[in-house]
Amino acid sequence: MQTHPVLPTVRPELTFLQPIPRHFVHRAAMAEVFVTDALQLEEDRFLVAAQWPRDHSLYHPDSLGFSDPLLIAETLRQASFYLAHHRYDIPLGHRFIGFGLSFEITDRSALHVGPIPLPVVLETEWHRGQGQRRLSEVRLDAALSIDGRPCGRGSLRLAAVDERRYRLLRRRGAHPGRDGAGQSTPTGERLPAQRVGRLRAKDSVLERSAEGGWRMRADLDHAILFDHPVDHMPVMAQLEGARQLGHLLTAGRTAGDRGRPLALTRLDLDCLAFAELDQPVDFAIREQQPSGTGVRLLLDLRQGETTVATVAMTWSAAGAEA
Repeated sequence: MQTHPVLPTVRPELTFLQPIPRHFVHRAAMAEVFVTDALQLEEDRFLVAAQWPRDHSLYHPDSLGFSDPLLIAETLRQASFYLAHHRYDIPLGHRFIGFGLSFEITDRSALHVGPIPLPVVLETEWHRGQGQRRLSEVRLDAALSIDGRPCGRGSLRLAAVDERRYRLLRRRGAHPGRDGAGQSTPTGERLPAQRVGRLRAKDSVLERSAEGGWRMRADLDHAILFDHPVDHMPVMAQLEGARQLGHLLTAGRTAGDRGRPLALTRLDLDCLAFAELDQPVDFAIREQQPSGTGVRLLLDLRQGETTVATVAMTWSAAGAEA
């Protein structure tokens, strides 16, 4: 009979006992903290440990039992914030501005959920001053392994600024309250959760616009996407909208002789502007074409005439065997 350790580790120096303090990763709820530890290897190189839950109300396993790929994006975000505060002494009051995020799953079978939470390790490298923007951009590159098995890679680009400079950049005061005054007014019907790959009605963030396109319908009271008050649409909320649209556009497509459903295996996000809460975010499909055993999608996220972000996704069934 196969046995499983209660607290698996890849290296004894890395522990999976409990999450780090939630303020280090800008989360209000302790249950949403996935990063657990970090170990410095060399200057600007770290191992970051995380633990993914066997189940989650939003980031739940798919119908084949594989972990939600957006857990990679959220773990990259948390790892970057934790290293910035804990290892590079960026004050906790600073604001982070995201420029881009990408990840690729190279061995999807490693993401299969078993009888214990998945032990995740990111082997990371911190790059400073790589951007050409006015703000000082940093980049965290990571190689992902689960239970010692290499299975992907990712990268996050961001900048940290103090509150004064952030308000100058935003040209506005404090964030709007949660009384609904800062939200855009829904214009259509929210899509049923099952059509966008979610389990709960409240987790669907897509609606059909009056013009027949696709639009974000995110609820500021959503306990995960809006874990704490914000003054713009968070990156993870934008990614959730893009992922749900990708699920909708690829639903019913299969690949391989087993007819496996397609899943998100690669994503590249480029943030171009702040997405405001009081304006609708529309999705424009720029590209939708076959790619290997799957489909490649290229989306623009727009507010009026402004493109606030672009998202490229690959949906495939490669490596789906458990």
